[in-house]
Amino acid sequence: MKQCFAHPVPTGAWLSVSTLQRLVESRRFELFITVLIMINAVTLGLETSSTAMAKFGSILIVFDRLILAVFVAELLAKFAVYRLRFFHDPWRIFDLLVVGFALVPATGNLSVLRALRILRVLRLVSTVPSLRRVVGGLVAALPGMGSIVLLLGLVFYVFSVMATKLYGATFPEWFGSIGASAYSLFQIMTLESWSMGIVRPVMEVHPWAWLFFVPFIVTTSFAVLNLFIGIIVSAMQEEHDATASAERTALHDEQETILIEIRALREEIRTLRAENG
Repeated sequence: MKQCFAHPVPTGAWLSVSTLQRLVESRRFELFITVLIMINAVTLGLETSSTAMAKFGSILIVFDRLILAVFVAELLAKFAVYRLRFFHDPWRIFDLLVVGFALVPATGNLSVLRALRILRVLRLVSTVPSLRRVVGGLVAALPGMGSIVLLLGLVFYVFSVMATKLYGATFPEWFGSIGASAYSLFQIMTLESWSMGIVRPVMEVHPWAWLFFVPFIVTTSFAVLNLFIGIIVSAMQEEHDATASAERTALHDEQETILIEIRALREEIRTLRAENG
């Protein structure tokens, strides 16, 4: 009520904005947008099929434009409701960028931007709360992940130099330079054809090569990479706890507001009784 007196707005306009806000924040509206995003994902996938385009090309294009129009209308509605506060929410900015890519004319040199229309599917991240928590956890884990990446880079550099010195002369294709050694070691770290493809052929010439490759695999695949998992899981747990704490705080504040309003109503009733008595 105080905000209404501080910022006078015509009654009809206030009701219109209030109704619009209830609409864009309602669960049904979010579900509607989520369904449209999934439908749009299917139509964009079908557009890659020459058979589907030959039979239903015009229908798919109409669907795509109608869905894009709904997304634009949704953003305009949120602009009308939140105004400058629209940019206070990073998810709304994300939606704006994704829809903005779809509005760029995809002609001439910009035709490659047509492929970016599939980015609209990523709007599921902003509409599904569980996905938002996952992304929030990943973003929170970035500082710790940066330290792990630095450690992994140092390990790769050390082992790449050693591999080039040890095996570069006999296996120049795999270990002839630091870059070639790093790429070969990356393949070994992913455990993709590492034994029969690289290590066993090297061991035929250097029987003790396993003393080099086994510690490398243990250090990278089973130690350093698992640190990534630990950091991400820890960050996601913290994100979940923060969300739960915020929900409890919001519920407590709402209860406090209701109690204050109930006390005010009781005081008014007592005042009226006293005046009538």
